[in-house]
Formats: sequence, C-alpha cells, structure tokens
Amino acid sequence: MSVEAAVQDEGLVIPVTPRTRPPPPRFSLTPSERADTAVAILRGFQTAGFIYLRSPPSPAPSAVRDIFARSAAFFAQPLADKLALSLTDAAANRGYLRQGRERLIPDGGDGNVPDVLELKESLEIGREPHESFRNHWPAEAALPGFREEAMAFFETCKGLHVQVMRAVAVGMGLEDRHFDGYVDKGDNTLRLLHYPEVKADVFKANAGQVRAGEHSDYGSITLLFQDDRGGLQVRSPSGRFVDATPIPGTIVVNAGDLLARWSNDTIKSTVHRVVEPPHAADVDVYPPRYSIAYFCNPNSDSLIEAMPGTYANESDKKYGPILSGEYLIQRLAPTY
Repeated sequence: MSVEAAVQDEGLVIPVTPRTRPPPPRFSLTPSERADTAVAILRGFQTAGFIYLRSPPSPAPSAVRDIFARSAAFFAQPLADKLALSLTDAAANRGYLRQGRERLIPDGGDGNVPDVLELKESLEIGREPHESFRNHWPAEAALPGFREEAMAFFETCKGLHVQVMRAVAVGMGLEDRHFDGYVDKGDNTLRLLHYPEVKADVFKANAGQVRAGEHSDYGSITLLFQDDRGGLQVRSPSGRFVDATPIPGTIVVNAGDLLARWSNDTIKSTVHRVVEPPHAADVDVYPPRYSIAYFCNPNSDSLIEAMPGTYANESDKKYGPILSGEYLIQRLAPTY
C-alpha cells in the first residue's frame, strides 16, 4: 500500500492534482475538470482539513530547492546575528524567533503547561511594501540575494493562495472570484523553519518532548513545503495523530481557524504537531529538519463573517463578524 493510500484510509488527506499555469492565478481546466478539482479540494478541507496538492504549477521545484537553501544559510549564521533580527511586535509578526520564543504546547486542561522547550527556530517575513511594518532582513553582504529570493517566493505563494481560495469558492457553489477581494493584498506570512540537530535521548528523557507543539493554524490556509526528514503529524478524524509523510512533488495544504470560522465550521481546521521523526532503533542523533510554511490570511481589514450557503438564518451563524487583522493578533499575541 502506498503512503497516499494509507493516509487516505485514515481519512486524513486527499491528493489533488490541479493542472494550471499561472499567472493569472486561475485553473486552466475544462469546466468539468475544474469543478471536480474544486470539489476534491473542498471535500478534503471539510472532512480532514488537510490535503496533499500534487505537482502544482508553481512554485517550480527549482524555486523550492532554492528557498530551502536560503533558509539553511540563514539559520547557519551566528546566533547573535539572528538575534539582532528578533521579532519585537506580535502585530507585525516579522523577524527571528529563537528556540523557546514561541510556545504552542497546550496545557493539560488544568492550566499547567509542561516545561518542555520546543526544538525549533524561525524567521517570519511579511508582504512588502507595508504601510506600518518592515521585515527584519540580514545584511546583503552576509546573505547576498536573500531578500530578493524570499520575496519572489512570497509572491508566488500569494498567487497559489488565490487559486486555492477560488477552488473553495467553486466547490461551495459561489462565483469563482468570490474571495479575490478578501485576499488580494497578501497579508500573509512566509515562515522559514529550522528544527536543529538533536540527540535521540532528548525525547526519551523529557516526557512530551516535541519539535513543535500541537496546534491549529490561525488564518485561511497554510501552504507547507517539507524536506524528507518527517515528523509532521496530523490529528485524524478518528482522533489519533497520523504521520503526514513527506511526498515528493507535493505541497501539504491545510485549512486554518479563520477559514473554519468563515465557513461556519463546515470546513475543519485540524490540529497538528512536529514530533520525534520516524527512525531506526539505533539512531543516536536526528539530523536537522527544515520546512517552509506560507500562512495565508484574508486582508487585515476584511470583515469575516459566515459565508453564503453555510447558514439558513441569522441564528445559525456560530460566530459574530470580526476583522481578520484583529482576529490574528488575538491568536498570535499569547504565543510569543
């Protein structure tokens, strides 16, 4: 049984293959194929909250390889150089986060959070230009071309966000550009993630040790690019955590909390985590793991309320309206 089949049996993800060539960010399929693809994407979000997007038109495999190389070069810098770029404002959500700065591990229901350090560091990058916020870039002399390549990748992922939201619109029976005016600014976050090399006995010695604690994402969708190390797990509809095994040529795409809220909970935002990777019994040290997460959000000034077709009357709406930016700050601030 292939990995994809095993994961499907668990009810976790549906591999989807849109055949598109943007720009513009639009599915170039026959009407029937386009509708089928949109329904498959929406079904994956409604049943599991996660899908594998196979062979997307962009970003190109070479662009993914390049941004991973840029990420590795950034994290290889001395700690002092990275700390000089530290995130200072949750509202801006830009800059470097050292190990232990972000805390995703939930409490046990009694208000007590386990004293476990999450084994990751990251760099958060937002859109440019921005009216209020600035990214924290390494010096050009230290990492030539880093800013240019990161922003090019940011813009490519922005286009893919538009495509996926158009698929969601079509799947829900809405006009395909229904969400365009909500996502055109690109108030998104490109996150470069590094999980440093770690001794295997760290996981044995510390109960509940993880590389990233269990959590759901906050925005509309997340585009996740993985290396081949493994460790990402998703809570399946049965309630148990299942490996989201890296599959070459795919992007893991998951729905976020704000999209679930927007859909009146007809779409699922699923809890996930990064744990001790799959390994042989005699492993002493786990190598570093890298991933690239592109957190997609509605425009910060967009008013988010239950979308058409998700409620029969006003009393069916589970949530009141809220500005996207306000919601995201509410979620981000407690984690830093």
